[in-house]
Amino acid sequence: MWTRLGLGIVMLVAAMPLGCSTDEADMHTQIVKSAQSKGSTSNTPAALKVQLPSGETVWNLSGDWDALIENSGPMAGYGTYPNVYRITQTGSTVSAIRLKAIPPPGTGQAGSPSLRGELAGNGFKRVEVVTGSGSPAPCKGQISEDGRKMILDDGWSVKVTLTRP
Repeated sequence: MWTRLGLGIVMLVAAMPLGCSTDEADMHTQIVKSAQSKGSTSNTPAALKVQLPSGETVWNLSGDWDALIENSGPMAGYGTYPNVYRITQTGSTVSAIRLKAIPPPGTGQAGSPSLRGELAGNGFKRVEVVTGSGSPAPCKGQISEDGRKMILDDGWSVKVTLTRP
């Protein structure tokens, strides 16, 4: 895997900061973290795609995303409102918290889970929006060709549009 990238294992270990793991499965995470801009106040990753230890390449969704939540059908009373989701990614698994509380009558507090899923190829293998009460709502998820926009829609009560700021 590393030779395809033009890098040798010896060079990677030598270039890694002290205290980093030398375990091959963990090396990629360390490389992506060290590639992120250190001087920027933005939480946008430097690399939009990451290669997993299996060799599969998936989107790197880590960071803060502007969110527009549109409730409809039985949830229409909760309205439409903006938020910010902080996505954390480990391999192909993603999860997020909302950075702002859901406006009344919603109950989701800042810091509570907002989504979770698993990536495969150029999209989602599965994805769920987590409601303010903590209930998962399985959704269809789409990621734009440039990886800067996502649409999560359960088809009957909620649509979440996420955009990299």
